[in-house]
Amino acid sequence: MAAYQYQAVDAQGRKKKGVVDGESARAVRVQLRSQGLTPLVIEAASSAKVATEQKQGKRVRRIKSADLTLLTRQLATLIAAALPVEEALRAVAKQTNKNNVKGLLFELRSQVAQGYSLSESMSGFPRVFDDLYRAMVAAGERTGNLDLVLNRLADYTEQRQQIRMKTLQAMIYPAVLVVVSVAVIVILLSAVVPQIIAQFVHMGQELPLSTRILIILSDGIRNNGWWMALLIVVVIMAVRSALKKEAIRMRWHRQSLSLPVMGRVISELQTARFARTLSILTASAVPLVEAMQIASQVLSNLYARSKLIFASESVRKGNPLLSTFSETGLFSPMLLQMIASGEQTGELEQMLERAADFQDREFSYRVSIALAIFEPVLIVTMAAIVLFIVMAIIQPILALNNMIG
Repeated sequence: MAAYQYQAVDAQGRKKKGVVDGESARAVRVQLRSQGLTPLVIEAASSAKVATEQKQGKRVRRIKSADLTLLTRQLATLIAAALPVEEALRAVAKQTNKNNVKGLLFELRSQVAQGYSLSESMSGFPRVFDDLYRAMVAAGERTGNLDLVLNRLADYTEQRQQIRMKTLQAMIYPAVLVVVSVAVIVILLSAVVPQIIAQFVHMGQELPLSTRILIILSDGIRNNGWWMALLIVVVIMAVRSALKKEAIRMRWHRQSLSLPVMGRVISELQTARFARTLSILTASAVPLVEAMQIASQVLSNLYARSKLIFASESVRKGNPLLSTFSETGLFSPMLLQMIASGEQTGELEQMLERAADFQDREFSYRVSIALAIFEPVLIVTMAAIVLFIVMAIIQPILALNNMIG
């Protein structure tokens, strides 16, 4: 059977579209009519079409992390129940009601039915199944522990999603605080301050320095506000364009690891991801050097990635794992000691997993500390700006009262 995409209308004239599998387009047409649908378009959802779209530069839609976790967990459960991979894919496809996930699973099933392995079938969808995912599936197929590997993958995906959500939730309040504070200051300078300051200007009296500065800022925002906003947008776009160049992005990523507080946070996040990925790969019977190369590819920091790729080559040449990791300068002393202990006792996978848990806790702790420092600093800064505005308005009033007195 193969996967087919269809467009049809029901008895009420409403359009329907989705993905089903069938022996042929004619069999799919009969199947749709038996469901009360009138087929309009039926076409094969072939991997050749996906490959053509990739060569033409079209983006292949990703699926959500939650959907990937769910289908991975379901596949693991069905395969553990001794169900063939082809039937497991079909069962999970029928279970989901999301067309993009259903089409993906039907296409994988079609490839498996043609004799390809599951990992080979997944290679046609690199935006859904990354190098780590495919390497682990291939290792599970070689060792006969595919269900265990898929369960580890599901746990790994869930953990990454939880870390991402915690980080986003922690950043919501500071981001809202910054936006509200900037908006309040802009409104004060562009709408409120000019009306108050105009009264003093008409009197012709000499204004204090703070008031004159406030007038300059207010006039600048009113007269050039849109140009300033456009300049900010242009700068942001220029920075993003520059960071697309690998050499510039490499330098930026290297400098980001040297930042006072955030540098350590970024480093610990990268090493935690590397340690957990390496733990999963080695536990899935992937050779250590190959596992290190794959694990390094999941890092978002190019400088850290290059250092760890070089470390994998060093290990390939026979150098000890501990000294190789120490030379990168990325790992904390605690993590290095745990790796050394695992290497000596032969329990490297367990120690790497514990090290990853430790690094995740350190990451959460440092993010909390960074936000705890950032929030009061931001509040004090905004309060100082508002105080300056208030004092710049009050000083001419006090001066006028002294003149009248």
